[in-house]
Amino acid sequence: MLLSNMELIATAPGGVAKLRELILTLAVQGKLVPQDPADEPASVLLQKIRAEKDRLIAEGKIKRDKALAEIGEEEMPFELPAGWEWVRIPEVTHNLGQGEPTGAFSYIDVASVDNLKGCVASAIQVLEAADAPSRARKNVALGTVIYSTIRPYLKNIAVIERDYSPRAIASTAFAVMHPHSGVVPQYLLHYLRSQPFTDYVNSKAVGIAYPAINDANFFQGLIALPPEAEQSRIVARVEALMRLCDALEAKGQLEAAQHAQLVSTLLGTLTASTTPEELADNWQRVAQHFDLLLDRPEAIDALEQTLLQLAVRGLLAPQDPTDEPASALLQKIRAEKDRLIATGQIKLDKPLPPITDEEKPFALPVGWEWVRLDAVFRVITDGDHLPPPVAAEGIAFLTIGNISAGRLNFAGCRLVPKDYFDALAEYRRPQEGDILYTVVGASYGRAVVVDSDRAFCVQRHIGILKPSIHMSLQYLSYLLSSQLIYTQATRSLTGTAQPTVGIRPLRNFLAPLPPLAEQSRIDTRVTALRRLCADLRQRLAERQSVQARLAEALVASVA
Repeated sequence: MLLSNMELIATAPGGVAKLRELILTLAVQGKLVPQDPADEPASVLLQKIRAEKDRLIAEGKIKRDKALAEIGEEEMPFELPAGWEWVRIPEVTHNLGQGEPTGAFSYIDVASVDNLKGCVASAIQVLEAADAPSRARKNVALGTVIYSTIRPYLKNIAVIERDYSPRAIASTAFAVMHPHSGVVPQYLLHYLRSQPFTDYVNSKAVGIAYPAINDANFFQGLIALPPEAEQSRIVARVEALMRLCDALEAKGQLEAAQHAQLVSTLLGTLTASTTPEELADNWQRVAQHFDLLLDRPEAIDALEQTLLQLAVRGLLAPQDPTDEPASALLQKIRAEKDRLIATGQIKLDKPLPPITDEEKPFALPVGWEWVRLDAVFRVITDGDHLPPPVAAEGIAFLTIGNISAGRLNFAGCRLVPKDYFDALAEYRRPQEGDILYTVVGASYGRAVVVDSDRAFCVQRHIGILKPSIHMSLQYLSYLLSSQLIYTQATRSLTGTAQPTVGIRPLRNFLAPLPPLAEQSRIDTRVTALRRLCADLRQRLAERQSVQARLAEALVASVA
């Protein structure tokens, strides 16, 4: 049943991870391979292990374990098949001692572990004793299993699969378990990675930022021990199924890459259109494949960005020759600016550089004009450059984190004193109807319309753009969110550690300006199409939720 449903489960969100977890859960519960009544039972294996322990203790190779508590039924997470036994970790493993390195050694730290494959990376540090970190203490050997007890949810667990020269020493961040004869290291690895053991560790871990389980609790953990022959069959089966998971995952990644290429190519034919008629023809051809294209959120995001590109090129809404042209609109905006400068409400703006034909990325419809962004805003500035004082009560102070999701979010924001806010120049105080634009960090280039009349101020990492009263606020929002503006923002970035879009370059970004009447038609058209995109996202989320529930039901039924 598992094999017949693997591909179906894998197609659900997070499906391959669920499959891997299911395989391990079935394996350690004895449900992945059949039991063989001819196998020597685990109880006999335990007798042999105890005899081996006694011999190693007598030879001085290992220390005697402390007495272990009996295993109570309430500790057992599931019922075992016949021939299996519950044991605590020290009953079937031992450590190899520890101490400071005395010569060159191969150092295995947590970063050395490949937590997907359950092994140590092929290249690890070779250090001299004088350079040894204080944590380099624990001896390991071929077949040893190591488990990082710090942030165990990362599952940095591995089997030492080769002899190292110089000898290997592991970090004290690991619990070290060297299996006794008859305990297959890879089986122990699979059990330690399984959900039953993970649940145990999580129940004992303490700490928030760096949760950890101490050695005392870790080594009280239980292992479901099968007969040795069955351990080997389990390991072989798990590894075969994990290879299938790898193939399904690779197939999904390949399909995702191919799908992204398909989306880019087909939507690219829309943005390559030069006339409304050509767009209509291309749209008709692309629309035939929408059921194939728009089957994942990133494809809908790409469609929405394509719509904005078409909008700012004048290809989404019809032109009307009776509209007052953008050149006349520019004269009105300039007159408004001159009036505000004369009354001292804004500063005198510097002349903008002329726009050359080489700068224009595409031809505009009749009645449109190429402009610099500064020409259609009263003010383009940013937040105060001085660190603001902090207050228990006062005015909200927003950072990029408060607007990065595309809307204003006042929850948990800092507060500044009212006298600090009052002392800010008026043009540095955002108001309802302004647009905020992120200019620093990985989330640069995001535009958010101020849709609240609440008083607030912003950090200098946020641009404040105050539109002309003669412009459509929504058109400007769509323009600032378009690929046309984002591309210019990317080209203008300075700095490496903290990439920054300067305010002066932002003012000089090139922008297509339609007549005001056409801006309104564009707003109406884009708003309607974005609403359709939102509906698509909702339906897709519902479909993925159904897929996830189906996968979970299949997992539960198989388990």
